[in-house]
Amino acid sequence: MNWDLLEPLLIIISIDIILGGDNAVVIALASRNLPPEQRNKAIILGTGLAIAARVLLTMVALYLLQIPFLQLVGGLLLFYIAMKLLTDNGETENIKAGDSLAIAVKTIVFADIVMGFDNVLAIAGASHNNIILVIIGLLVSVPIIVWGSRIILVLMDKYPLLIYFGAGILAYTAAEMIMEDRYFFQYIEDYPIIHQWFSVVMVIVVITLGYLFNKKKGTAL
Repeated sequence: MNWDLLEPLLIIISIDIILGGDNAVVIALASRNLPPEQRNKAIILGTGLAIAARVLLTMVALYLLQIPFLQLVGGLLLFYIAMKLLTDNGETENIKAGDSLAIAVKTIVFADIVMGFDNVLAIAGASHNNIILVIIGLLVSVPIIVWGSRIILVLMDKYPLLIYFGAGILAYTAAEMIMEDRYFFQYIEDYPIIHQWFSVVMVIVVITLGYLFNKKKGTAL
């Protein structure tokens, strides 16, 4: 595997893990009221269906990103998601536990679809229209998310720099999406300095703004 394939694959896996912590919490919350013998079934069924839904949604997103200027819009939205990652932590508060296997599985899948929009958009941008990379990335990262969710969440709480690193990856992906929008590209193709520095500058801008916002709230590093 050459670097042109390895780089987006590593970015996809990083995005999945960074953004997947909350999804892992959903799995735990949705299945917590089940008998012990049904919890693993709920986790396996819910996660399997959630992965299938994620792949289908990503395929749709890859198709939609071919629409004129939609990669530009998607990139701008991904910048917002990167900022939200740095400044907001309340997505799982309203997840209710299911008291049956079917309800728990439905909760896991539905919540994953709703909360997974950021993952889908980021992965679609990072995959460069290669659905195989999306599938490989999910197969590698999902077991890490499901079985290592507690470790991931503890590490993120203990080492906030990981959140900033994740936001930087999202900002980089967003910048690449914008630069790859062929309709937008025609307006900047005569300015090579933009091609060279846009991604770097946007990563710095997002991380700096996130840090300043958190500092204002008293939650910065």
